[in-house]
Amino acid sequence: MEPIYFLSDAHLGSRAIPHARTQERRLVNFLDSIKHKAGAVYMLGDMFDFWHEYKLVVPKGYTRFLGKISELTDMGVEVHFFIGNHDLWVGDYLEKECGVILHREGVVTELYGKTFYLAHGDGLGDNDWKFKWLRRLFHNKLCQRLFASVHPRWGMDFGLAWAKHSRLKRKDGVEPPYMGEDKEHLIIYAKDYLKSHPDINYFVFGHRHIELDLMLSRTARVAILGDWISLFSYAVFDGEHFFMEQYIEGETEP
Repeated sequence: MEPIYFLSDAHLGSRAIPHARTQERRLVNFLDSIKHKAGAVYMLGDMFDFWHEYKLVVPKGYTRFLGKISELTDMGVEVHFFIGNHDLWVGDYLEKECGVILHREGVVTELYGKTFYLAHGDGLGDNDWKFKWLRRLFHNKLCQRLFASVHPRWGMDFGLAWAKHSRLKRKDGVEPPYMGEDKEHLIIYAKDYLKSHPDINYFVFGHRHIELDLMLSRTARVAILGDWISLFSYAVFDGEHFFMEQYIEGETEP
């Protein structure tokens, strides 16, 4: 069986990442290394630090990444692109020009006979009212149309600056470490969801920027994919085994 790959949270274009060109190159090299063996690639959100499509304008940059995605889809590899909380303003450009399969919500799908719950993870199990309010605001169609009326020169600058400020608010610019099963929102959500959907075998999330693979029951696991900023981590499912890996150029065989 052709392996299926899962990754998330590259935050390409982030002004808080000093090695942005090296980071994008490493991601592109990884995708290039799997293009002849991948059955599908699932990108579970926040691949861009900020992305907003205007009717006739898309953000500057990312040409190597977008070109590599297009190469994979041209070869017949399914590339599934999930929006996150940083790149939710995706329009139809990635579908029409790059050939991705776009997901605006989490999905439950069967892969090689196993049932997967796939989502970015923002808003799942998190009761922070400020975050929920912002998320609702950002997803509001009227607010999106109003923001689209702002010239890209100011709109993109504002979005990238906001995203940078959001990251730098965290200590040392990184996510807090693993907080334990009883405090991690995504684990709490997965456990609760599993009660009414016991057929789920794998929950796979991004968003938290930690690398985690945890058994929830004899038949269910939850994975949090880490990121492509410092961890360069991903997951693989070959039809029989599900495992986490880190990509190290020149050393890793994906």
